[in-house]
Amino acid sequence: MERLVNYFEHIPSAHRSLLLVGGITIFWLIESAVPLFRFEQTEPDYRKWHHAGINIFFTLTTVIVNFVLAFLLLRISDWTVQHGVGLLQWIQLPRWAEALMGLLVLDLVGAWLAHWAEHKLTFLWRFHLIHHTDTYVDTTTANRHHPGESIIRFGFTLIAVLLVGAPMWLVFLYQALSVVLSQFNHANINLPRWADKLLGLFVVTPNMHHVHHHYVLPVTNTNYGNIFPYWDRLFGTYHAMDGRDIHYGIDTHPEVHEHAQLGNLLRIPFQPYRPPVGESAEAKKAVGA
Repeated sequence: MERLVNYFEHIPSAHRSLLLVGGITIFWLIESAVPLFRFEQTEPDYRKWHHAGINIFFTLTTVIVNFVLAFLLLRISDWTVQHGVGLLQWIQLPRWAEALMGLLVLDLVGAWLAHWAEHKLTFLWRFHLIHHTDTYVDTTTANRHHPGESIIRFGFTLIAVLLVGAPMWLVFLYQALSVVLSQFNHANINLPRWADKLLGLFVVTPNMHHVHHHYVLPVTNTNYGNIFPYWDRLFGTYHAMDGRDIHYGIDTHPEVHEHAQLGNLLRIPFQPYRPPVGESAEAKKAVGA
């Protein structure tokens, strides 16, 4: 355990970059071999490299935002440790328990709560909406975040680090797991039932997260998890759905020029708000009306 702590205390920037690039590459190769959906065969508007280019652009903006604001993360982490602030500073635990508790709370506040709030608060949704406009969800979708959303999520991460009292090794460990598992659970793959059940005991799987990208409410407002699958079950936001029945995208921006043009995607948060249009129809269908 101490070797793991030491590694993440001094993790080189090159290794962090390798996790990002290597993860996308590996999952892209896997989903190319055994895809859930063969978009090129069923979607006439699908252009693989154009789609990937948009998502990689947003990945780069996410990296830039986090790089520019990284000094705040370092300051907050060092301050909590030096002043004994946060859960891990108040409770003495073995390293393995410290890592587990820290990861759980960081994931709850920095990912699940942030994600939930982005769906419930209109101002935040305007930015998060760009993530949901992707009609061809794959591993590159993981970091399809408007720069404004990257700042919002960074703010939630700062709050999480403060509450946990997380030292920097734990922050880097959390970020590494978050990056890789987000790429995994967005990947265009369908796990066998036994593998989904087994992995689903510990982490969010593609079978679980793809449901969140269904184009219409109320399904869109379920399965917010990123690393751990427990929060959605605990807070009643878990929903199961067969992967083949999922229709990606968002019903407020169905046109190609709205969800597949970079300039429009950057402007969406500042355009007139469009309320969801499918909730009533979906609800009526659910009750057999």
